[in-house]
Amino acid sequence: MSTSTDQSTEHVDVVVVGAGLSGVGAAYRLQSERPGTSYVVLEAREAMGGTWDLFRYPGVRSDSDMYTLGYSFKPWRDGRSLADGPSILRYIEETASEFGIDEHIRYSSRVVAADFDTATCRWTVQVEDPRTGERRALTCGFLYSCAGYYDYDEPHHPDLPGIEDFAGQVVHPQFWPEDLSYADQRVVVIGSGATAVTLVPAMLADESTNGGSAPAGHVTMLQRTPTWISAVPRVDANAERLKRLLPPAAAHHAIRAKNIAFSTAFYQFCRRRPQQARKLLTGLTTKFLGDPQLVADHFTPTYDPWDQRLCAVPGGDLFKVIKSGAAEVVTDRIASFVPEGIRLESGRVLEADVVVTATGLRLRAFGGIAPSVDGVEVTLPEQHTWNGAMVTGIPSFAVCIGYTNASWTLRADLTHRLVCKVLAWTDEQGYAAAVPTPDGDLGSRPLLDLAAGYVQRSIDAFPRQGDKAPWRVRQNYVLDAATTLRSDLGRTLTGLRPRPVAVPAASATPDAAEPGLVDA
Repeated sequence: MSTSTDQSTEHVDVVVVGAGLSGVGAAYRLQSERPGTSYVVLEAREAMGGTWDLFRYPGVRSDSDMYTLGYSFKPWRDGRSLADGPSILRYIEETASEFGIDEHIRYSSRVVAADFDTATCRWTVQVEDPRTGERRALTCGFLYSCAGYYDYDEPHHPDLPGIEDFAGQVVHPQFWPEDLSYADQRVVVIGSGATAVTLVPAMLADESTNGGSAPAGHVTMLQRTPTWISAVPRVDANAERLKRLLPPAAAHHAIRAKNIAFSTAFYQFCRRRPQQARKLLTGLTTKFLGDPQLVADHFTPTYDPWDQRLCAVPGGDLFKVIKSGAAEVVTDRIASFVPEGIRLESGRVLEADVVVTATGLRLRAFGGIAPSVDGVEVTLPEQHTWNGAMVTGIPSFAVCIGYTNASWTLRADLTHRLVCKVLAWTDEQGYAAAVPTPDGDLGSRPLLDLAAGYVQRSIDAFPRQGDKAPWRVRQNYVLDAATTLRSDLGRTLTGLRPRPVAVPAASATPDAAEPGLVDA
């Protein structure tokens, strides 16, 4: 149970920030691996689910298979490998209810400040109700940010010249209007990432699968440059076979192992044999579209596979609507918006009634939390991450960052368990807090090694990674699973204890005893 340090300030052992897929997973690990640990989950919005509650655009779905994006402790029962947003949201809600996690979630609780006090080895977390602006404080021994690294309040807005002249409606997927009807409309989707390749076929589907609107008349995907896109089966036939042959728990673990092995092997193949990977992907796309020139012009990027995240399209749905003529892809740059649509640098005008700016998200470190120590804000770009979780210079703090080349949850769950191990270590050693401490030069690399624009625009505001373990963020679940939880914590963590407050002697001035830390 939580306790109070005085009549107004509540204290818990752990504060988890965010009640999405990661936050609910973190809560499960805390209560299953550390029974008796008090915790709360602070959620800024009025509902759980994070990404899967926020995004409501047509066709919103996972771009990783649900057997690995789902929890290891809660089997995914749906037959679809890439699931739609509402199904994922129900899965998160069911998990929270089944394990009593929902009782620990506090909604309309946005963390606006967090300060670690070295005298007491405690965090003071300032929480604001977004509806009223009312603020309150609570303290904790460990602060764990599971809010992801996207800015959910403000998407990326590129310069779109003349957009105010457009006579139609402009929509951003992050804030999709519930009452938007695009039936028989001409739609241009600007972008070529996961959101764009999902929207194009979804807006041409019937009402039962796209949120209630009748199909658009025609949809154009306008991209500056091509993206690597791969068709994947809607239903994993091998997974369904394993479900029939094995008991549910055994089938779940077998399917996860199979999918982890495949995704890891495919990523390594792309990185080590880029030319072969290019040939494979273009060959598969040509089979769907039947037009090698179309593939060369619009589906063959200049960069190698997995320099940026590869997009998956279930059942090749994007390719099918392009082949049918209901959709087209145009690779060009915008010269200016005009009343009737978009004028391209080539001179062509794409006529449109609705323009969807699927131009990407913005990154925001730690969900917007700017951690401070003794009242001084930590300069994040000067810090390094340890095991992709804790951060130098910030005691008893961790951030959940998933993989860029595999399911987010795989790495997230490793981080949850690592946090539990750190908490156990501090207890066993008699410490109140712990901070990662480098031994020698770490080197310095961006935290996320992706060439994608959304990463490059904001990554300099994040901590760095080093060039060796455990300071390097490896994009390899197999290696991480084998080593992360076997880390010798005493080699890279410094334990901290509160420093007793000395009673001043009669002749001493009131500030003679300066509070501080006793470390290991």
